[in-house]
Amino acid sequence: MLPTLRQLQYLKLLAQHGSFSRAAEAAHVTQPTLSAGVQELEKILGAPMVDRNRSGVILTAAGAEAVARAGTILAQAEDLVQACRSAGQPLEGRLRLGVIPTVAPFLLPAALPILRTRFPKLRLFLREDMTQRLIADLKAGALDAVLIALPYDVAGLDWAHVSDDELLAAFPANHPLCASATVSARAMDGENLILLEDGHCLRDHALSACGLGAPKASHEEGFAATSLATLVQMVGSGLGVTLLPAMAVDAGLARAADVAVRPLKPDLASREVVIAWRSGSTRAAEGALLAEVFGAGKAR
Repeated sequence: MLPTLRQLQYLKLLAQHGSFSRAAEAAHVTQPTLSAGVQELEKILGAPMVDRNRSGVILTAAGAEAVARAGTILAQAEDLVQACRSAGQPLEGRLRLGVIPTVAPFLLPAALPILRTRFPKLRLFLREDMTQRLIADLKAGALDAVLIALPYDVAGLDWAHVSDDELLAAFPANHPLCASATVSARAMDGENLILLEDGHCLRDHALSACGLGAPKASHEEGFAATSLATLVQMVGSGLGVTLLPAMAVDAGLARAADVAVRPLKPDLASREVVIAWRSGSTRAAEGALLAEVFGAGKAR
């Protein structure tokens, strides 16, 4: 006998919520129904899935393995349902899209109207978060696709190119380096380099693409921003220099602060913006369409 999708869903919800009562509420069933489903799953698999105590439930080693595999199975089952419902009619129905915060405010305003016009029956649900969490949720089936920037480890995913996004040097407007039309990465190496806090992939892109070393510990402790808007304000206040994505500069991010922007020469640095989805997913064709639409939005 094999586990049912419902039993696997019960176990996944139990792992997420940590209690039978909250998991049952999320599954829209009674607590005895959910408990019986988990017990039947344990019989089928021949091992306990959770340790039960008064404070809640804790996954056993076998339970953790089952939850990891259940996420993949449930995601594939949902892909099947969505593929059948939208057969011959791509980008129709629900689509859960994750977007990183260094792309969302600059690309979405232009791309979403195009998406609504071309695919009026699409119900798009957006979530903004850091790359690591978005990819984890994509692989777990909580998202259908993600709009992220490479280079990044995308093992287990397929992706389609949206655009290349140049990285530009940004300085206080009265900085000596502003006298040149272009700036070399070597010239920035001795400056107080301000970056986004750990977790933002743009931080790694800025360092690796330009061949710069990590900021000194003293700078790293006091000079890290939580958003690109904060980063620009810090640069405009004379606290240091940074690297900004061209899409943010084109959207006017640097206009509100006393900041000068210059291209990096002779070697241009950039990140690649892509739409990614689970390898083997039936949403591959839709992913390619999304990439096309977001690429059109970037071109505007």
